[in-house]
Amino acid sequence: MPNPDPPGFELPLLLFAGFRTLIDSLHAELATRGHPDVRPVHGFALQAIGPDGASASEIGRRLGVSKQAAGKTVDRLATLGYVERADDPADARRKLIRLTPLGLDMLIQSAEIFDQLRARWVAELGAPLVAALESSLRRVVPAAGFPVDVPGWFG
Repeated sequence: MPNPDPPGFELPLLLFAGFRTLIDSLHAELATRGHPDVRPVHGFALQAIGPDGASASEIGRRLGVSKQAAGKTVDRLATLGYVERADDPADARRKLIRLTPLGLDMLIQSAEIFDQLRARWVAELGAPLVAALESSLRRVVPAAGFPVDVPGWFG
């Protein structure tokens, strides 16, 4: 029987373990679907780049890391074929990092896999409990949107 009043430190550890379980499962499935080299930081970076592209400085700010650290991640993503550098039509001095079709495919595949992972949790815990968990987290998490600055926050 679970402890009715567990120590406070268990809550963040359980939330993080749930997060890790989902992310590890995502990456295992992505590997079987043709994306074996992507890592969690790559997914956050692709989200930070977004559908309209972004400069290395913008990516660094969104990820909460330096421009240089963002540049290293972008270099790796470019080597893997997930992003490309292009001239910024609004500013000829600046390079824009854009998603390639492979990068878009990885994001689309990720969304599908997350839906499947959520369905597994529903099968294990029941739809009402998963819905209650999500609703409860929405009540205590700031409504500022979903942060992608996890790499910088952990760094």
